[in-house]
Amino acid sequence: MIYLLIALGGATGSVVRFWFSTWIDTRLHSPFPWGTLGVNVLGSLLIGFLAALEFNHRLLGGPAARALLLTGFCGGYTTFSAFSLQILTLMRDGKWPLAAIYIVGTVLVCLGSVWVGHAAAGLLNTRA
Repeated sequence: MIYLLIALGGATGSVVRFWFSTWIDTRLHSPFPWGTLGVNVLGSLLIGFLAALEFNHRLLGGPAARALLLTGFCGGYTTFSAFSLQILTLMRDGKWPLAAIYIVGTVLVCLGSVWVGHAAAGLLNTRA
């Protein structure tokens, strides 16, 4: 059953990732991978939030919910493999400054997003 939940969450996360990153990229028409950056930031915020809620089992119901949401959905949604490939492509295209900005910006903003998500869930945990 857990594997089915992970598969369901992963498939859903992958479809949402594709939709959201394509939606951003088609509007911005930029060589910078804004869609993937947006997905990674939102995914980091979401996984930080859900991971913090998981510690309070009253708000997130145990191993099945963790499998569906954290391992499945967030695992299918976040795109660090695409992130790595896009950095390689930027570097091969001679766009080293963009690659550096993308690497540093993604890591710092995603770490900040995990913190904000965790803190937001912490506020809910104290009220539940």
